[in-house]
Amino acid sequence: MARGVLVIAPHGLDEALGCGGAMARHADEGDTVHVLVLFGDGTGRDAVRRANARKAAQILGAQPPRFAGFPENRSDTLALLDVVGVIERCAAEVNPDTVYVSHGGNLNIDHQTSCRAALTALRPVPGSSVRALYAYEVLSSTDWAASGEPFIPNRFVEITAQLERKVKALEAYGEEMRPAPHARSMDGVRALARLRGGSAGVSAAEALLLLREIARA
Repeated sequence: MARGVLVIAPHGLDEALGCGGAMARHADEGDTVHVLVLFGDGTGRDAVRRANARKAAQILGAQPPRFAGFPENRSDTLALLDVVGVIERCAAEVNPDTVYVSHGGNLNIDHQTSCRAALTALRPVPGSSVRALYAYEVLSSTDWAASGEPFIPNRFVEITAQLERKVKALEAYGEEMRPAPHARSMDGVRALARLRGGSAGVSAAEALLLLREIARA
């Protein structure tokens, strides 16, 4: 049965880095994949990134992304309720079964805020469509966090057949990616996919942390 999937990204690029392979796999399986980008005002560098996010979504088989437009790298100055409200309205519109969000222990403050807001907005109230909520890792943020909540994955999604599409989606972001040996490089992406795949006995995988799962009657 086809499912609705919502990927909550702090910034454009995070969705493809964190779960681009899973997004492509969902699309291959007939699911409808939606993307909500929370931070970035649509000007300057972010205007380019928004255009690239649309290209990446098309490559991965997702719907055109939605942009909330909150100021970037200033989410600690925002009322959390404002971010919660945007996620609530998006979820009410698309009725996702499965949701992905950046891990709450990431170095970047916008990644932390995204996770906190998602956990609040998608709390398991009667009538909620959400069955599973997962946190994804982001190269150059999850791996750079020196303290706080560690990312200890307990779900692995094989993306052997989708890895090259993930790479193409990341290529669509152009200079947002970095040359090796930077963590956010194509070499880093491929190495992480192999590492996570090796942890699960497959050629390539993405690792996730289950935040909440509800088995309804």
